[in-house]
Amino acid sequence: MSFSPRSPRVVRGAVIGFDVFNPIASVIVFQYNPDKVTRTLTPQGTGGQAGRGDVLRLSGAPVEKIDLDVEIDAADQLETAEGVVTRLGVYPQLSALEMLLYPKSALVIANTVALAIGTIEVIPPEAPFTLLVWGAKRVVPVKLTTFRIEEQAHDTSLNPTLAKVTLQFEVLSYNHLPVTHPGYGVFLAHQIVKETMAVVGSVGDAARLGTVLPPF
Repeated sequence: MSFSPRSPRVVRGAVIGFDVFNPIASVIVFQYNPDKVTRTLTPQGTGGQAGRGDVLRLSGAPVEKIDLDVEIDAADQLETAEGVVTRLGVYPQLSALEMLLYPKSALVIANTVALAIGTIEVIPPEAPFTLLVWGAKRVVPVKLTTFRIEEQAHDTSLNPTLAKVTLQFEVLSYNHLPVTHPGYGVFLAHQIVKETMAVVGSVGDAARLGTVLPPF
């Protein structure tokens, strides 16, 4: 999919996985931004046994899930005979996404050795710290919960050249992360931006309401 040089510059969405062992292993910039992003927010209340005075209390940020479909296409790069795509198709981009779900092989090997020499307890490795970047005002820490790949075309070596990837993320808030984790601050900053956007929207809507708001 080629774009006219007169087209406005489009900010690309991205998924970035941070890993101390390989910091650039999972940097995926969307070739084409998805047309649709579905977000589902479930409020976190105080539970069904809350008293009359507590029914509106919140125990934390809502649980938010984000669904989107990403298209990864090698057509443009194949037209210009770009080296990596010519040899491997879009397999590297798919692999970068998949690595968000794999423990690093070096840790798997180290744990296997530790068990073999009699270590009593082996701590499961953590997944990479992952950010979903959807414009400057929406950068959130996430956990990839559903990942479906539909490879729709292949080259002569069976490398995928066109794929549709269905992704579902759960946003990680301060409900999930310790205060020392970098994602804690990232989510808090995201909420502050959201609060600012809410004020901007509410001021305009209140002016259009044309009635006096009830006093509190």
